[in-house]
Amino acid sequence: MSQPQETITPARSDPPSGAATPPASEPNSSSKSAAKKEAKRLEKEAKLAAKALRVAATTPTGEKKAKEKVSKEQVVPFVNTTPKGQKKDLSGPMAAGYDPIAVEATWYDWWLEQDFFKPELGPDGGPKPQGLFVISAPPPNVTGSLHIGHALTTAIQDTLVRWYRMSGKTTLFVPGFDHAGISTQSVVEKRLLKTGRTRHDLGRAKFVETVMDWKNDYQERITNQLHRLGGSYDWSRVAFTMNPQLSKAVIENFCRLHEEGIIYRANRLVNWCVRLNTTLSNLEVDQKLLEKRTFLSVPGYDPKEKFEFGAIVADERIIVATTRPETMLGDTAIAVHPNDDRYKHLHGKFAVHPFVGRRIPIVTDDIVVDMTFGTGAVKITPAHDPNDYEVGVRHKLDFINILNDDGTFNANAGPQFHGMKRFHARVEVVKRLKELGLYIESKDNPMQIPICRCAINLVTSFEPILKPQWWVNCKPLAEEAIKHTRAGELRIAPKQSEGDWFRWLENIQDWCISRQLWWGHRCPAYFVRIDGQEQDSTDGKWWVTGRDLEEATDRAKKLAGSSNFTLEQDEDVLDTWFSSALWPFSILGWPDKTADFEKFYPTSMLETGWDILFFWVARMVMLGLRLTGKMPFNEVFCHAMIRDAHGRKMSKSLGNVIDPLDVIQGLPLDKLHEKLHEGNLDAAEIEKAKSGQKKDFPKGIPQCGTDALRFALCAYSGGGRDINLEILRVEGYRKFCNKIFNATKFAMLKLDNAFIPESAPKPTGNESLVERWILHKLNIASAETNKQLNERNFMAATNAVYNFWLYELCDVYIEAMKPMTDSSVPSRPRASAQQTLYTCLDYGLRLLHPFMPFVTEELWQRLARRPNDTTPSIMVSRYPIYVPIRAGRSLAASYNLQSDIQIFLHIQDDTEAALFESQKGVITTLTKGCKSVDVVRDIGEVPPGCGSTVLTSTISIHILVRGLVDLDAEIAKCEKKLQLARMNLDKVRKVEAQPDYAETVPDNVRLINEDRRKTLEAEVSTLESSKEMFAKLK
Repeated sequence: MSQPQETITPARSDPPSGAATPPASEPNSSSKSAAKKEAKRLEKEAKLAAKALRVAATTPTGEKKAKEKVSKEQVVPFVNTTPKGQKKDLSGPMAAGYDPIAVEATWYDWWLEQDFFKPELGPDGGPKPQGLFVISAPPPNVTGSLHIGHALTTAIQDTLVRWYRMSGKTTLFVPGFDHAGISTQSVVEKRLLKTGRTRHDLGRAKFVETVMDWKNDYQERITNQLHRLGGSYDWSRVAFTMNPQLSKAVIENFCRLHEEGIIYRANRLVNWCVRLNTTLSNLEVDQKLLEKRTFLSVPGYDPKEKFEFGAIVADERIIVATTRPETMLGDTAIAVHPNDDRYKHLHGKFAVHPFVGRRIPIVTDDIVVDMTFGTGAVKITPAHDPNDYEVGVRHKLDFINILNDDGTFNANAGPQFHGMKRFHARVEVVKRLKELGLYIESKDNPMQIPICRCAINLVTSFEPILKPQWWVNCKPLAEEAIKHTRAGELRIAPKQSEGDWFRWLENIQDWCISRQLWWGHRCPAYFVRIDGQEQDSTDGKWWVTGRDLEEATDRAKKLAGSSNFTLEQDEDVLDTWFSSALWPFSILGWPDKTADFEKFYPTSMLETGWDILFFWVARMVMLGLRLTGKMPFNEVFCHAMIRDAHGRKMSKSLGNVIDPLDVIQGLPLDKLHEKLHEGNLDAAEIEKAKSGQKKDFPKGIPQCGTDALRFALCAYSGGGRDINLEILRVEGYRKFCNKIFNATKFAMLKLDNAFIPESAPKPTGNESLVERWILHKLNIASAETNKQLNERNFMAATNAVYNFWLYELCDVYIEAMKPMTDSSVPSRPRASAQQTLYTCLDYGLRLLHPFMPFVTEELWQRLARRPNDTTPSIMVSRYPIYVPIRAGRSLAASYNLQSDIQIFLHIQDDTEAALFESQKGVITTLTKGCKSVDVVRDIGEVPPGCGSTVLTSTISIHILVRGLVDLDAEIAKCEKKLQLARMNLDKVRKVEAQPDYAETVPDNVRLINEDRRKTLEAEVSTLESSKEMFAKLK
């Protein structure tokens, strides 16, 4: 999946947040009383230290140093004394100030112990009636620890999961890890090289065992990072792409697609990496544009050597030009345009190769040759160029491979070049052309050179080479993906990514899935070597597949007939993306029909970076549809790419790659420098990276805490493709956390020990103007936050809750209510102000919780509970919902009603009816001119003469307008709305009436259509009743 930052030395997991070990001189008592005493002692010392700091701040300059020294000696780091998994003891007073390490300690372990992260099912054992939200986390690679991009992924996904969980839905957030074949093998091999060994010294089994040790180290480290980031994953379902169940899915996938003819074996041109000695797909090779002649260093050569690129070289007799002179040793034809008069006399003739004496046919081709470019004659190297390969197929040319796997030339290149490295051969070919008088000129020519994105950005480590490999015929898979996407079964956001999606699928190429590695899923394919027969191992007809050796043997017997045979399993492994493409359903038990697969598939959403839309998302969709018959998710949200504050891509050599734990905990500059030595950078690169770090973080990275980091990353996410991350902005949100902490601490002083919150947040009608105003603002913030989260606009959602807390609750209401809670104020207005304050704190913290899980849990747990409220944690409390005040206001405004407004809420659902019954006072208070609000269960209880609007299939709003409106105008208005509602209803019904609708359309899409149909049916019924009612009043 997304590429984690590579480090070389496996590091043990950091301790969980705040889980510092007590000093050795102090007993680590597990008794509760000892823990309380220790906490009080530390709190007392922290207060003394804070007092010393305040004194130091007012000390004259001459005495400053001495005072600072004293204060540093007295500051005591936070020590977590809560036993793992137990709830934090908050019976003591709040700390003097906000400390993210102290606040975030212990909560995650307690959430885990309480099973809050597991899906809460309904009475029937299935998802709850409120709905289902399932998301499979993109599995990070085990090559190294997470970087800040992974923190963005976790922040966005967990915000949604927590929001849906608090909204009453059954939620499942599945974590996992990707084995990342090429990247992980490359990192471990480099580590071995430092000890003077290679994988071949260990042997395949021992090497795989060594890589598994690496994987275990980094899986533990990444798990700790995800804990620290607060991700509410169901860890009981954690997956790894090479565990037995997921490996079973990979084998089933390969065998089934091979049986169906989708997977085939062919000797075709591939991207061969001469450094890693493996094939890569086209998607794994980036192209770097060179505008002009450029000299570059090449991996595997002396760093002092530079080789020429971006130059076109011409040689004589029949003049051809090339940017890769060394490949002329594999030329098997010269192509000219059939209409080019300059060469018509040469059609069907031969040229003689100047180095190897080979007779080369001159062929005509109007596809590859542009008469106006260069000389109009093109050298053809079918075995080493994708375009030339197609020419070779069209004209049945010879395919001559001149390269060994390590990038040296083989005997086909001729004796003078045999064994020579390819770029040394480039220099030598030009030199020999000059000696033979065949060289004409070299001049600038824009060209693209390949760069490996899988390992370490190896420049020019690729050569196109013919190799027998396993391929996936993607065309029929892509056609299905396009069809289902256009049918509305998949939404892709932002919109610009949707255009990229269709363009790529419409121009898709076959996918090479063979990799010449040891770390990964070995191909379940076997060559059947039959005694006494001549066989070509590149021909797929001599190969069988099997889910196990027994199945493969049975198939081999049928192929060999009565002859003896031996089975030889393919040594190659499969492309990492071939296994991760199964992720949304393999983690739920596929190919078995498990309970999880039946309950939770298809999943709800895939959230990932736009840069792997084709690597991963498209392949999940193609294989999901092929293997399960269903779209694996109905929504794809592509987050932005994180860059540094200067807009540069994160790079180890620039020193701007950020570990999220360093932002959470803070890290001095010298420690940042030390971490550079854990990677693969050479001395010069380390110095360059140090310089970058010093420029960007002159004082190191400040301690920001998880909540500030998560909130900042969500606040950056407004739909763009890039985020220029500034740590100072993250630090700014740490100050926001501090503001929330101190405001809550102050506000709770106004809720004295005698305060008991009302059983429901229902206004009495006696609230002061400022109380009504803040409740109104709370409702607006709730509506806006829910709306923006639903629309996946995380920037706007964070703005809504930030503005409520900072500019409305803290800056206005808390200041305004200070005199209202003075002991001299009469009890009734004082109690009213307290109740309003409590409601704002309670719901304000809930609004904020999905973004900032730790500080909101810490503060919410300190609030008193309403009578009969046994909710154990803020994360399983109900999220503030949008009470339909705005809809009632809009309906009243449409009739120009400003006073004596009577509202009737027709609610069909029991849970919703109880909720709105408790909110009647809020609706009355916040709807200007409202006289009364009634919740009715039977439509017959709504009096005649009401104007109406439908919110959902189970909620409609009615306002009494009898005697206040023009009846003919209202009947006409109803008729107009009826026409539109009936038209929309017909559209939905037509979709549902399609043949095989139940079999071909995923369950989640059918549920959406069903809900829309029911809402439209309710709207039609309500409008028909209103029209009839107005007619009777005439």
